Amino acid sequence: MSLQGGSSARTMSPGGLFDGVLARGAVAATVDDAAWLQAMLDFEAELARAQAAVGLLDPAQAEAIAAQARAELYDAGAIGEAAAGIGNPAGPLVNALTARVRDAGDATAAGQVHRGATSQDVIDTATMLVARSALAALLEDLTAAADAAATLARAHRDTPMAGRTLLQQAVPTTFGLQAAGWMASLDSAAVALRAVPFAVQLGGAAGTLASLGDDGIAVLTELARRLDLPEPTLPWHTDRTRIAALAGGLGTAAGAIAKAGGDVVLLSQTEVGEVREGSAGGSSTMPHKANPVAAIAARGNARRAPGLVATLLASMDHEHQRAAGAWHAEWAPLLELLVATGSAAAWLRTSLGGLEVNPARMRENLGATGGLLLAERVSTALTQALGRGAAHELVERATQESVASGRSFADVLEADDQVREQLGEGAVARLLDPTAYLGSAGAFVDRALNSRFV
Repeated sequence: MSLQGGSSARTMSPGGLFDGVLARGAVAATVDDAAWLQAMLDFEAELARAQAAVGLLDPAQAEAIAAQARAELYDAGAIGEAAAGIGNPAGPLVNALTARVRDAGDATAAGQVHRGATSQDVIDTATMLVARSALAALLEDLTAAADAAATLARAHRDTPMAGRTLLQQAVPTTFGLQAAGWMASLDSAAVALRAVPFAVQLGGAAGTLASLGDDGIAVLTELARRLDLPEPTLPWHTDRTRIAALAGGLGTAAGAIAKAGGDVVLLSQTEVGEVREGSAGGSSTMPHKANPVAAIAARGNARRAPGLVATLLASMDHEHQRAAGAWHAEWAPLLELLVATGSAAAWLRTSLGGLEVNPARMRENLGATGGLLLAERVSTALTQALGRGAAHELVERATQESVASGRSFADVLEADDQVREQLGEGAVARLLDPTAYLGSAGAFVDRALNSRFV
């Protein structure tokens, strides 16, 4: 079985049956087999160059190794199959790289491939390189989604709508404030992802770099510089806090995406109709359907994240200097988590970027309960004269009567002698105007827009 020649390499790039939904956006291509191979080969090439820089290796030999460190020269599928023999793909790749260097005519350089390193050094460093690239693509979509939310918040700063708690109408709010909430959480998630503590990995067999003698730390420093990754204080073979931070950041981003996507789905319901995606999807059987496909797909991808995060956190207990299985357990869920969160961000960008808002329907829905969502305002107005408890009891009784009798809340209040006596003529109509009970909604929108930190 040849490990060279990349024609049969398997990838996770778009093209699979479910990839149009579950691998949307640019992240999938940054974590495909070719990307992983190149990241692992970049480690080997720069390790050789780092050793040359500190005098452990002839520079010409380092360049002979680097010349063969190109992903297209290797067969990812064959390397993956050969990984069963050692328990990871780094070993077969090192063997293939060594063979290519030897076949190119430099047997001495071939003997220096992978010097001082262990398989986990290769794969952990590749993980950092691949994740860094994936996060750059993900953050572009996440930031664009937040920007779209900011545009909606600015445009609808004062657009009144029904605030909903426990899925029931509560008190009036503005669509601008709801969109500002999406923006703020997406921005916060982006900040957390930018703070993920990347680092190069180089510790050798058991984290001592003993095979490099007194030059181990010098090689580590040079390798970190060449790969543009931070240099850790210690090798982190069994310290998985970096992986946990990455998982936590991705899970947080997925949660923020799911929140915004879920709101769009709820506001798009036929009975609500307050927003509509500009490119709403259809149905295979119902010609009238205009489904919020982008928000649905964003939500669906985001919902995959918690279980993947949980697996990564549960795999932090690496034994002694090298783990027996916990390290292997990280690979698939981390890859899936990057793709799922990246896909969710790309879908949300599409959803919010083309969202159509219906202020008229929002205003119509504000009146759906005949003024009941202003009950708090009426109670507040009566509190000074009656006291909070008595005022609350009076208004609660009025709301119950309105619901039971089918009469409008305004009619019930205006028929109450105590209300008329305390509030005066015309007060009920003024108190039940939803546009006059928005509190600090507009100011909160302004604060959020003016304090964006990404």
